[in-house]
Amino acid sequence: MTSNQPPIYNGRYELRSQIARGGTAQVYLARDLVLDRPVALKVLFPEFATDHLFVERFRREAQAAANLSHPNIVPVFDWGESDSSYFIVMEYIDGEPLSAIIKAEAPLATAQAASIGIGIAKALSYAHRHGVVHRDVKPSNVLITTDGQVKVTDFGIARAIGSDEQVTQTGLVMGTATYFSPEQAQGLPVDGRSDIYSLGVVLYEMVTGQPPFSGDNPVAIAYQHVREQPPMPRSLVPEIPVDLETIIMQAMAKIPGERYGTAQELQADLERFVQGIRVAAMPAPAATEAISQTTVASDQTQLLQKAESPSRPPDATIAAPVLREEAVKPKVKTNAARWASAAVVLLLLLGLIGYFGGRNLGYFGGTKFTKVPDLVGKNRSAAVAILRNDGLQPVVSFGKPSKVDAGKVSAQNPKAYSEVRSGGQVAIVIASLEKIKNIKVPRLKGDNELQASNQLISDGFKVKVHLVPASSSSEKQGTVIGQNPSAGSMKPQRSTVVLTVIEGANQIPVPNLTNMSQLEAGADISKDKFVLGNVTYQFSSAVTRNNVISTSPAAGVKVFPGSTINLVISKGAGVTIPPLTGYSFAQATQALQSIGISRIQERYAPTAIAGAIGNVLYTSPAAGRVVPPGSQIIVVIGIQSNSSTTTAVPSNSGSSGTRGSSGTQGSSGNSGTTTTTTTTTTTTLPSNSGTTTTGPGPGFVPPGHAK
Repeated sequence: MTSNQPPIYNGRYELRSQIARGGTAQVYLARDLVLDRPVALKVLFPEFATDHLFVERFRREAQAAANLSHPNIVPVFDWGESDSSYFIVMEYIDGEPLSAIIKAEAPLATAQAASIGIGIAKALSYAHRHGVVHRDVKPSNVLITTDGQVKVTDFGIARAIGSDEQVTQTGLVMGTATYFSPEQAQGLPVDGRSDIYSLGVVLYEMVTGQPPFSGDNPVAIAYQHVREQPPMPRSLVPEIPVDLETIIMQAMAKIPGERYGTAQELQADLERFVQGIRVAAMPAPAATEAISQTTVASDQTQLLQKAESPSRPPDATIAAPVLREEAVKPKVKTNAARWASAAVVLLLLLGLIGYFGGRNLGYFGGTKFTKVPDLVGKNRSAAVAILRNDGLQPVVSFGKPSKVDAGKVSAQNPKAYSEVRSGGQVAIVIASLEKIKNIKVPRLKGDNELQASNQLISDGFKVKVHLVPASSSSEKQGTVIGQNPSAGSMKPQRSTVVLTVIEGANQIPVPNLTNMSQLEAGADISKDKFVLGNVTYQFSSAVTRNNVISTSPAAGVKVFPGSTINLVISKGAGVTIPPLTGYSFAQATQALQSIGISRIQERYAPTAIAGAIGNVLYTSPAAGRVVPPGSQIIVVIGIQSNSSTTTAVPSNSGSSGTRGSSGTQGSSGNSGTTTTTTTTTTTTLPSNSGTTTTGPGPGFVPPGHAK
């Protein structure tokens, strides 16, 4: 390869230009020389190509994305090793990252932000149903095509749900600090709800123009995700609708159990917001106490230092230290020998203070006491989480019903800020709901998922969706085919109704079959799992005879597998019969020959219109019809209304005869005698017509005339 030739990876992918740069890799526009199409080529940085952990991440990204086929997920075509590095080949998306749109246009219109959020939620919902958690949802990993379609990419740190497989060093958490969830920051197990939190952060940034938390370094930002509540979006941009703010804050709840249960639930709520329907999200409770006691580890890892290098983008995916509960050990510095004795005395004093202080905290054989937090007014789940995080055991009981504070702590024992032995019990009383009335479950079978869930929420129920694949082509995606409890049963308000909904197959575009032969088109239709429908034929000067003119649905339209594709096949170039009524036969012949028709037959039909005798009455096929150039055309000439022609020969003619194209022939007779002759006429066309036609015989009926 010469120096002026672009690099070619794996002998197939020719690099054209760099289009993006991330924390561990850079992305190029490349050309697939085998399939002759543009692709995106993601190449691991050389310094990471020798690190088996990053190579394994790279392999997992290819594997995770390659197993996900969804319109909102960027597909992976190939992966491999070349020039001492590793690469992934993806679909090239003609568009720009969401991060660039936010930078240029934020705050975005709320409808636009919600629509983008719906696309991301669809991708995450599909990935979660197939057992994959993204773990790095952020604007730079979301691409918006030129026609507005949302595409999620970069499954580099994706992880199978429930998997124990590790691809990071112990004590490190992978992700982007600005967007990862509190449980990611603490190194706790994650599931799909962690991606929901990250999507909530992305929505927050889209509508406010800034992320909820910022700081000097990733660890400081992660600390805020765990410990602090973000400003309410409406406090930054008052025009944000309350419903959208409620959706965002529920998605960003600190405790996973208080977020949306699935990405599909978040998607449905965003769709309700866009349609102006009441959303399912509940207003966020007052800011909870800190979720966990966290002291940032003082030792930054070398990998974190690399990730913060100026050569990396600020939102690059990094490996950061897990936020752990550690005491920062003070370092006593001695600056000169003359302070040595004073330092020794000081260390002894510090040792004594540390010893007695430690006993009060439960060290050195002492009993450890913990200050009881103030829990009154907090949700049950938040209160329980705070107590357990502080090393205390919650004892839950239920008190008087309350319409306003139902589900919140109404009393506690011991009281707030008193001290109890570490591991001791704290009793909390939860205000119960007022007496709940039973309501009838509506009939939902046959409705679409959105209609059904809106109906249930409006009636006061909660909704859970169970997706099942279609069992036949007649089952439409999104249709409710079952429900539990059944229609008509009486159930308490806020109880859950499970809907069984057809998941359906992914829509795929109709192939472009134009100019293919009918046989080839039929084979392609079967290969793509479509069904060949009606085949009709039309004349076409642009498409070869027996080849496809068009399809219905048209090429590129997305339909479900098993859909019927109709074909229009070319009959070849055709000519249109001109209107010839009133022409002489010679004029009609000339007009037809000028458009390529030479097979012309002359026929006769009686007419009572004097001016039509000897001229064209009509043609068969009729004027305006399109026919192949070699078709035969019948030209019908008008004759007198009787079936035979009577000719009166003048007495001085001395002859009687039959009219033909060669003149009049007859036999001599007496002068002054009139002879009446019945004739049958035979007409020979001019020599250039090449056609001889014979007039009508007995009983001839022109086309379209009653006998």
